[in-house]
Amino acid sequence: MNDDAQFHAPYGCPCRAHGRRRFTALLAAAAAAPLAGLTALAASAPAQAVTPECRRSRAAKLVPADAVEGAAGQQYVQMLREAQGQGALAPASHPQVQRLRYVAQRIIPFTTECNDRSAGWRWEVNLLGSKQINAFCMPGGKIAFFSGILSQLQLDDDEVAVIMGHEVAHALLEHARERMAKSTATSVGLRVGAALLGLGNLGDVGAQYGAQLLSLRFSRDDETEADRLGLVLAARAGYDPRAGVRLWQKMGEATGGKAPPQWLSTHPAGEARIREIEGKLPGVMPQFEAAAKPERRFGPPPPTRG
Repeated sequence: MNDDAQFHAPYGCPCRAHGRRRFTALLAAAAAAPLAGLTALAASAPAQAVTPECRRSRAAKLVPADAVEGAAGQQYVQMLREAQGQGALAPASHPQVQRLRYVAQRIIPFTTECNDRSAGWRWEVNLLGSKQINAFCMPGGKIAFFSGILSQLQLDDDEVAVIMGHEVAHALLEHARERMAKSTATSVGLRVGAALLGLGNLGDVGAQYGAQLLSLRFSRDDETEADRLGLVLAARAGYDPRAGVRLWQKMGEATGGKAPPQWLSTHPAGEARIREIEGKLPGVMPQFEAAAKPERRFGPPPPTRG
């Protein structure tokens, strides 16, 4: 069966946040329970030396993690409900869902070294029918891929792992909390402080965070940090980090080389990103070579036509 035939609606889920770019904002399932066993995996991570790529900004601590993760979880539930209502939420039996969840099962055990909160996250991985080339991991471990990124780029498992590692890295490094702390310092900072002291309405603050998640944009530094940590996570999970070079070459071909100049974008330009990845590989390849390799391999879905 064509992988896409298991969606009940054509590509192009109409969920209202799908037109926006945010790797830490969107989806999740009231209709889909957390993946069995994924949360337990985070608590059983093998011991590792402290990883320099795991360093987090102190600014993130100015925003309560529970409030951000709670708001993200609500957004994820709402988005999955909408996707399911439009027939754009892939079922657990979908071959690409099984693929994404298998890759996640290999990456998650390595997350607690970077952020011990991840041991308590209720990890979820879902696939949405949409032509968009996008994926994200929300605060609290809520992962989603759009089918377009798999079909249009014809990703192999190593490339999928590099993307997933990158998105998970955003959550582990708490880039959403950091962006919120910096952007709300003047507007809601006083209310956050009041809530922490028991003098304000934390629920109101949580609503503010939920609204921010839908419009959040990461900085170039955030993206570079997520690239670096993502390569480490993929390598330790047994996936070849050299796939990061192929991934961004494919991304450049898919966009026709029309990405904005680096200084005008929140994302490092493709060529700069590739150079950064190539410079990181000598330090990451030994971790890949020492890692246990995946016992299962999957193929991409049929390419998108039209």
